[in-house]
Amino acid sequence: MGIVCMLLALATTPGTTRATDRYEPLKSFSQVMDLIEKTYVVDVERQELVQGAIQGMLQSLDPHSGYLDQEAFKDMQDETSGEFSGVGIEITMQNGRLTVVSPIEDTPAFRAGLKSGDIILEIDGESTQDISIMDAVHKIRGPKGSEVELTVLHQGAAKPERITVKRDVIPMQSVKTEVMEPGYLYVRITNFNENTTKDLRKQLEKKTKDLQGMVLDLRNNPGGLLDQAVSVADLFLSRGKIVYTQGKVKQAKMNFQAKEQASDIKVPTVVLINSGTASASEIVAGAIQDHKRGLILGVRSFGKGSVQTVIPLPDGAGIKLTTAKYYTPNGRSIQAEGIVPDIRLAFNPIEEKDEDSIFRTIRERDLARHLESGEEQEGEDEDTGQETSIDRRLKKDNQLRLALQLVKSLPVIKTLQ
Repeated sequence: MGIVCMLLALATTPGTTRATDRYEPLKSFSQVMDLIEKTYVVDVERQELVQGAIQGMLQSLDPHSGYLDQEAFKDMQDETSGEFSGVGIEITMQNGRLTVVSPIEDTPAFRAGLKSGDIILEIDGESTQDISIMDAVHKIRGPKGSEVELTVLHQGAAKPERITVKRDVIPMQSVKTEVMEPGYLYVRITNFNENTTKDLRKQLEKKTKDLQGMVLDLRNNPGGLLDQAVSVADLFLSRGKIVYTQGKVKQAKMNFQAKEQASDIKVPTVVLINSGTASASEIVAGAIQDHKRGLILGVRSFGKGSVQTVIPLPDGAGIKLTTAKYYTPNGRSIQAEGIVPDIRLAFNPIEEKDEDSIFRTIRERDLARHLESGEEQEGEDEDTGQETSIDRRLKKDNQLRLALQLVKSLPVIKTLQ
């Protein structure tokens, strides 16, 4: 069968097993590395062996820890500070399978139809079984204009689908705002990068005149920087705890408190979450919920309640290591539990044919055999042909429609309590 059994002196005696020297296990590591160098069928560089061992060691800890080579470490820095080229998805390992946490809005992955919970079975025809997160990220990213083929199994689907996605520059503008009705603002945060709070403040300065209520949309927000989540939550809170973390080392034990600011948002607020709401966005939702600062609407969030620290190594590489778990102000751990909304409502998009029948406005000119006015029409009324993006979103998004109704009703509801 071509298998040669070799008896090597790698076993330890009972006395050695009881050794208290914490470096004793490194002897086995050194012996195995030496064995590979001497007897493996092809030559392998020692540096390659050490990097592989580090990668395997981190990968065995949890889905979010990993080794970053020089290129991956640079990509990580670009992702949180500016823009990068790729398809625009956050991925994780769930039950040993490469799983989409959420696509970033207005990216190739979002437009291609990838959704939270999708399982990526293959990348360019190569199986993702036993792949590391970092390797998967490296394979999916690439130059602008190039393509990557993903074999994806959607939730509830009977068979996988092959989706070809053209890579593009992923913009890191994470804040979008639109006026839903006079006095009521829609705020969408797609991720938390180093400019999120600054961008949010700028947009609020322009649109908070006569503000009466706000809908904060954190759906499909995969998270990002912890400090940005804290500063965004602080805009909604004047006092009290925002989040705290617990870990082994002193630096991993942090406690973030809200402080009163002139720019604090004090109007009634409804927060939208779903299964793609993860990590930093769960911090914001959890803080608002625990302080009863607003209503949380949607479905249970993803449940990523751990904090990763990116640590540079001397050779230009780095490691991403889970160093703490975070807890909401009331002491709830979100890890694997998620944020449970105050009002549970699944997303139920309206199909185009339903949209036409429910929302289309019928006028005299739409009726068969209607009488002409006898005058040539110079143009449409001001309210026709001018449908805004928020109008279209409200028509198709039942969660957003209810959120708007609730945020308008919150002042009345509070008086009834």
